[in-house]
Formats: sequence, C-alpha cells, structure tokens
Amino acid sequence: MSRKDPSRKDPSRKDPITVVITGASSGIGAATAEAFAAKGAHLVLAARNKGALDLVAERCRVAGGEALVVVTDVTDAAAVQALAVQARDHLGRIDLWFSNVGIGAVGKYHEVPMEAHRQVIEANLLGHMHDAHAVLPIFLAQKRGTFVNMISIGGFLAAPWAAAYAASKFGLRGFSEALRGEVSQYPHIHICDVYPTFVDTPAIAHAGNYTGGKTSVPPGVLDPRSVARAVVRLADRPRNTTAVGAPAAFMKITQFATPNLSAAMMNGFMGRYFAKADPVPVTGGNLFQPPEDDGAVDGGFRRPKQRRAGIAVAGAGAALLAGWLIARGKSPPARREGRPVSER
Repeated sequence: MSRKDPSRKDPSRKDPITVVITGASSGIGAATAEAFAAKGAHLVLAARNKGALDLVAERCRVAGGEALVVVTDVTDAAAVQALAVQARDHLGRIDLWFSNVGIGAVGKYHEVPMEAHRQVIEANLLGHMHDAHAVLPIFLAQKRGTFVNMISIGGFLAAPWAAAYAASKFGLRGFSEALRGEVSQYPHIHICDVYPTFVDTPAIAHAGNYTGGKTSVPPGVLDPRSVARAVVRLADRPRNTTAVGAPAAFMKITQFATPNLSAAMMNGFMGRYFAKADPVPVTGGNLFQPPEDDGAVDGGFRRPKQRRAGIAVAGAGAALLAGWLIARGKSPPARREGRPVSER
C-alpha cells in the first residue's frame, strides 16, 4: 500500500523528498543515500548485495531518513521495472531517481575477455537505460521528476586500459542528451548529468583486473561526499551538467581539442604504472557478482597532500591547454558560437 496519497496532501506541509538510488551499496551511492537521509528523505535503495544495502539503510535511518532495501540487478530490465513500481507504490511518488551503477574492467582491450567488456556495457550503459525506461512513465504521469545520471569525467576523456568503461560513459553522455531533448516539453522533468573526476570509493578495488598488477588511483581523488552533495543539490536546483573536481568547460575543451593526445598520454602512463605495480592475480572483481566487503563509502586512497597536488595538476593542465589553443590561433568551440563556455 502507498505510504501516502499525493492527491490529498496538505499544501501547507512540505513532504519529505522521495528518492530511488541504484548502486546504493557503496561509494557515491551510499554517500548520497546518507546525505539525502540527513535531510529526512524517504529512500528506496537498490543494488545486488542485500547485506551491504542493509548496512547503508541502517545508517540512513540513524541520519534521520527512511529507507527500503530492494535487491536489484540493473542489467535485468524486468527487475528494474519491478523496482520502479515497488518504489512508487511504497513512496507514493518518485521525486528523484539517481542512476548510479558503475563497474569497470582494467586491462589492455585485447587481453580482457569479451564477456567482461560486455558486462561493463550491460551495467554501465544498458543498466542506466533500464533505469530511465522504468521511471520515465512515472515522471510523465506525475508531470515532474528528476533523473540524475552518474557519468564521470570518462564521458569526455577516453580511458585507455578501460575501453569498455570509456564506451559506456561516452554512450551515457549521448543517451542523456537525446533523452533531454525528448522531455524538453515538460518543464518539471529534468535529466541531469554528473561528471566527477577520480573519486575515493571501493570501486577501483572492486573492478575486474586483467593487468596482473595492483590498481590504484592518481593523486587528488575526491571525497565521495562531495559528489553526494552535488547530487543532493540537483533535487532543488536541477541542471543539465554538473562537474565535480574540475570545470565542465575544461573537460569539454580538452575532449574537443586534444582527444588523441590525452588518450595517448594516459596509455603511456598506464603502461609505466602497471610495469612497476605489485603483482596480483587476474580477477573478474565485481563484474559478475557483488563484492563481499561492500557497504563502505571510502576506498582508502585519499590523502590531503594528494588532494592539493591534484588541484595543482588540474590547474596546470587547464593553463597548458589554454596556451596550446592560443598558440594555434583557436578559441573554444562555445566562444566561436558567441557565448561563454560554462556549465549548463
């Protein structure tokens, strides 16, 4: 039975926001669940690992929210449809759906099994499409709702040694833009994209690893809670593009101006890193089954000095790119069109 009848609510009372989060069992998903809970939200949390979801849900209740756990594999379209119906019936409405599932397989493309590449696409691209396909009819019936698509800097900058991940994130960006066009006639339905840089979550440790070397992250990784705060802000102030950790304009200009150069530089870095990395066994990680140690927000990679170093590197990179464009007599594409480059 529905928790409340939205057609009979008291207009003088502001109801708690209702939120569905897929990929809620760790990292950004768990951090976002707790951030919404601190505002008294009513939540439906979905992922493959019930034990991890129960841990996150309990933290949400302690923080001041309500949370229902629904075990869901987003690669199963029917399961996602069932999740949407259950969430709507339980919450009475769905104000925001955070499509957050993300997995990865690290290794040279030809050395990673095709079933691993396929699973990354199934989860990271089709899983998000399943989410949207399930919740959009609900938003259209309500005449309002916000769909938040977690993409990452990988939607602009290709990631060698993670080719399927790059394909999924570039695909997600195109999918969101197309979807945004389809709902453009509905002023209260929003498709919002979030593009964080590297984030300190358990995801890198959970990824499929076909390199033979221990994975890590570059300096300056973000606190997952900073990304969570950006998602929570979208509930009140929806926007098409939100970048966290580096300006969206920098991501767009770099992808436009130097796509091959940046990918080649990253490939060289990855090759040098894994040549020196501590050896580890090849593993499929969480590609085909949930990890046993889920429930955590942090990955344990973050250090204050690394954060400052990352900011300095990003700033230097922006300056170098600007100088390169000026030297070649180019201007950013949006400026040539007569408008400033900015986040939408």
